[in-house]
Amino acid sequence: MSTASLPPRPGPRNRLSSALPLVPQPVTRFLVTEAGSGFLLLAAAIAALVWANVPGGSYEWVWETTASIQLGDYGITLDLQHWINDAAMAIFFLTVGLEINREVTVGELRRRRYVMAPIFGAAGGVIVPALIFYGFNAGTPAEHGWGIPISTDTAFLLGILALFGPRCPDQLRLFFLTLAIVDDIVAILVLAIFYTPELSMVPLIVAIVLTAVLFGLRWAGVWQLRWYGLVGIALWFAIYESGLHGTLAGVILGLLVPATPTDPRLLEFLRFYGRGLIERADAQRARLTVQAARATVPANDRMQDVLHPFSAYVIVPVFALANAGVVLNAESLSRAARSPVTIGILVALVVGKTVGISLGTAIALWTKLGELPGRVRYGHLIGGAALAGIGFTISLFIAGLAYDDPVLNADAKIGVLVGSVLAAVIGSLALRYLGERLPLCMVEDDEAVPALPTGPWTDPTRP
Repeated sequence: MSTASLPPRPGPRNRLSSALPLVPQPVTRFLVTEAGSGFLLLAAAIAALVWANVPGGSYEWVWETTASIQLGDYGITLDLQHWINDAAMAIFFLTVGLEINREVTVGELRRRRYVMAPIFGAAGGVIVPALIFYGFNAGTPAEHGWGIPISTDTAFLLGILALFGPRCPDQLRLFFLTLAIVDDIVAILVLAIFYTPELSMVPLIVAIVLTAVLFGLRWAGVWQLRWYGLVGIALWFAIYESGLHGTLAGVILGLLVPATPTDPRLLEFLRFYGRGLIERADAQRARLTVQAARATVPANDRMQDVLHPFSAYVIVPVFALANAGVVLNAESLSRAARSPVTIGILVALVVGKTVGISLGTAIALWTKLGELPGRVRYGHLIGGAALAGIGFTISLFIAGLAYDDPVLNADAKIGVLVGSVLAAVIGSLALRYLGERLPLCMVEDDEAVPALPTGPWTDPTRP
């Protein structure tokens, strides 16, 4: 057999995508982007810790610098950290909303039997950590931070799973992506309900009207992104002025941008304008052809394609740089070692997530309410559940909302950082040493999954 007849070997940039032949293409792109983001996120977190401990206080000085947007008598003035947390992170939550919308509309969340196991797992992964933290801090001013350990950092989780290559089944990645989406839904609801200050009614009414406008655009089948973008920007200002957190505007917009397949008749327009462009190339025909091509792709996919890389590779790492910095010295570490906040977060992330997700998923499987098809073993499930204790981005986000006290905030950050590192180490070791040793989660499904082709060109760990 000549080498010319062999399929092309995947390059380094396609390792994860080549390891996911059974996963839909939009999901594969999401997984690859999130996995790549995890490494930048880690680098930004380390840089923030180093920078915050450099003498001179430059870290605080930079992020406390104020910037304003002024239009006549109306203006907003925030420091750089809050511009990132309140405004830039709205784009992060927009991408989360877009992915939830797509999965619910045309993705895995439409299939009840496959989504029940991640739903049960996510429920356990939220309830158990919250109860553990509350148990450590009940009756104290710190009890309000129970929402800090409930979320999983998707980028870190998928980034580490990607490092295991073929030893991590494709279905495990898809399971934890679905679980992370359900987890994000819960975190968003918690943010909206439990971490919202007093409301201002007039801006809130404006926000409701703008949300209705988005519903109207969706109902009318508007495919141009600019209209959703303009209404979304106005919605952010209205929600911010209402007292709700501005990131909710991103969630609402993401959930309402259409994700359904476009009208097949639009393909006829594309063929018509495409033939016209071939016959005579000019600027007008080129513009009409481009517009016709865009109209054939759901608005959700196009917005995700534009924003998700920017969110994953720029916004989230910058968020980590602005929020992960905490002074680590003998005094702060000694205080954190005795702090119920730090200990509660650490135990909730390391133990609570592992126990909650494993137990919740096992209940779904044992009761036959949910399925976990493929070659996933209980060792994979336990290792992945431990990795889900990496609660970095949203955990730091909620900590900033829960605690105005800088001491409690610092203790919470240390708990999140230490707990996430321990969860990463323990989860990686569990996947390495338990992954292939424990029984299959669902034995009857093992024979139903076709074997993947073998050969040097199909090994995603090969350079």
